[in-house]
Amino acid sequence: MTITQLEYIVAVDTYRSFVMAAEKCFVTQPTLSMQVQKLEDTLGVKIFDRSKQPVTPTEIGIEIIDQARIMLAESEKIKEIITDRQKELSGELKVGIIPTVSPYILPKIISSFIQKYPQVKLIVWEQTTEEIIQQLKLGTLDCGILSTPLHESTLTEIPVFYENFVAYVSKHSKLSKKKSIVPEDIDMEEIWVLNEGHCMREQVLNICQRRRSTKSFLHFEYNTGSVETLKRMVDQNNGATILPELALAELTEKQLDKVRYFKTPEPAREVSIVIQKNFLKRRMIEALKTEILEFVPKRMKSRKKKEVMEI
Repeated sequence: MTITQLEYIVAVDTYRSFVMAAEKCFVTQPTLSMQVQKLEDTLGVKIFDRSKQPVTPTEIGIEIIDQARIMLAESEKIKEIITDRQKELSGELKVGIIPTVSPYILPKIISSFIQKYPQVKLIVWEQTTEEIIQQLKLGTLDCGILSTPLHESTLTEIPVFYENFVAYVSKHSKLSKKKSIVPEDIDMEEIWVLNEGHCMREQVLNICQRRRSTKSFLHFEYNTGSVETLKRMVDQNNGATILPELALAELTEKQLDKVRYFKTPEPAREVSIVIQKNFLKRRMIEALKTEILEFVPKRMKSRKKKEVMEI
């Protein structure tokens, strides 16, 4: 049994294709297939059912692959020991980030991070929470920047900041007449929300749970994954929406007049760096966390007087 063979079976499991796995491992497909076959012969079991498309692991294969992932992670720690002794951080850091957080922190921290750590290649994917969780479990991401808690036993959450939600309302909304609001004030028939698959949608619905309606929002269904689009819909089509507080930074004075804050305890989201339990690249991830903390306002570093919304 070799490390290379373990890498190959993990790749086949990840991509469910011998051809794709060979491409990702930079070897020919016959070479990869031969090594997988050798490992199966050594162990005396079939790891993959090749009769199915896409290729799927056998029952015992699932257990073997899970253990292979652990063994590969542990073997990478040897390299990490060496890296930790070096003065300068280097290597790749693969990060997944949800689209309702990405536009408000990434542009602010990337330049600074790259300047401080020029030997680190930061690779970022903007994905939904479900996609990031899956990629973390497969080991194709080093960490995720997500709204938590996730209640995933195989993952570890490192809370970084707590961001309040605010209402953004048109002048025709009843909310515009109030200086501050409570969740009971919100009429779900006028609220614009993200489409399903976005964790912020569930948090917004949890804020408004006391006023949920069985009627269609605004008399028709509109699906978007963009917070910025929700804001524009209020600007041009009236109604109201809920925004994360960091989205206010680039609003004009006229737009800021449409913002209404919630009374204490203010509904908020917990934003965390999420990792596998046996995670690697500790120094890089810690550096990323530090960079985010240097950017976010001091008031967001505490959950005091905030009610964290569940996903």
